[in-house]
Amino acid sequence: MITTTKDIMKKLASWLKEQKITEVEAVISDFTGIARGKIMPSNKFIAEKGIRLPESVLIQGVTGDYVDDEIYDDLISAAEIDMILKPDESAVHMVPWALEPTALVIHDCYDKQGNLISMAPRTVLKNVLALYEAKGWTPVVAPELEFYLTKRTANPDHPLQPPIGRSGRPESGRQSYSIDAANEYDPLFEDVYDWCDEQGLDVDTLIHEEGAAQMEINFRHGDALSLADQVFVFKRTVREAALKHDINATFMAKPISHEPGSSMHLHQSFLDKDGNNIFSNKDGSPTNMLYHYIGGLQKYVCESMPLFAPNVNSYRRFLSNTSAPVNLAWGIDNRTVSLRVPESSGKNLRVENRLAGADANPYLAFAGSLLCGYLGMINEIEPSEAITGNAYEDSKDKRLPLNLEEALALMEQSDILKETLGSLFVRSYVEVKRAEYQNFKEVISSWEREYLQMTV
Repeated sequence: MITTTKDIMKKLASWLKEQKITEVEAVISDFTGIARGKIMPSNKFIAEKGIRLPESVLIQGVTGDYVDDEIYDDLISAAEIDMILKPDESAVHMVPWALEPTALVIHDCYDKQGNLISMAPRTVLKNVLALYEAKGWTPVVAPELEFYLTKRTANPDHPLQPPIGRSGRPESGRQSYSIDAANEYDPLFEDVYDWCDEQGLDVDTLIHEEGAAQMEINFRHGDALSLADQVFVFKRTVREAALKHDINATFMAKPISHEPGSSMHLHQSFLDKDGNNIFSNKDGSPTNMLYHYIGGLQKYVCESMPLFAPNVNSYRRFLSNTSAPVNLAWGIDNRTVSLRVPESSGKNLRVENRLAGADANPYLAFAGSLLCGYLGMINEIEPSEAITGNAYEDSKDKRLPLNLEEALALMEQSDILKETLGSLFVRSYVEVKRAEYQNFKEVISSWEREYLQMTV
């Protein structure tokens, strides 16, 4: 039975009334992961029976700028036709920090003929999940998201610094897995957990990571689309909780010099129609599917890299011996590789993709990882030999692209991504990210001023 927009709106109207919601945030995700949409009184949201936004909001860069006019005209219709936004009743969340009862409703983007807009990040993930559905496989994912807490500063030229904790002192030195260091920010994380509960975000463990005031939140494993929605909402939740406590939270991949970068590790496994893990034989040993999944990631990750590392800053994270990958090696219970198979029992066998940065759009990072692995399984691609030692020193596997410019060139040339994700999406994404890169190149860094001004 197909659920119509009218049926969904009727259910939402009833829920909004029950929860006494007075305001609604109707949102979609753009390429960066910024929530774009409209805020309106709940009665107007119900009366509208469908929100409209121009297609162009999907291709705004992180600076708010667009691509050059000539390229823009190729990507967007001359009339700048509105998209029709349809709410997803399974993606409705409270907004606990709002001053009045408010709900956030995630929408999908459609054209006037009722087709999903291919450029929309949520559509990209849905299309990849449809490939799995056709095979009778259900993806099970579990993201781990790292971020930094920092002092507030209005000047972007000032280096970020750890905030003051309960002790009245900022962190210094490395504090991996320190309970006391995490407890420095107890009031903030009490709000985070309370707000996550109110929003139905399935967060699990809090860990203090290696960097100064660097934290990690693990999500419980579950449905890929739902968890992408949750990560999308969670980032905003953490930022709002931090602001309440007069500090900032950042999901930049490498926000602080000489500190570790922040990742979004993604654990992945798949169930067949009977609920069995397709990576595990009956005796608990790995199936060929697991190896082929890894093989697909190794073959296609480089041309998909802008989905995992979407910004100029993303590539500062990929340095040897910094808990971040630099090549496409894989191994069992090995944290120096890009693709890790954690030590686990048969039904829990999974692949951990360690490539994505915390700055990645969750819809696109999930879609990229699931697509590469899918292509590996259907084409029976064999992986390289597993690395048992230090992958920074021992691996001969292919290196990752060194910068955004190189990664975009690989993505632009990828026929398989155009075929599976759609040529319009690939071109739009590459052009927006290339425009951001050109914008970045116009800014002179403090390093250049310090070391080149008086020496060259």
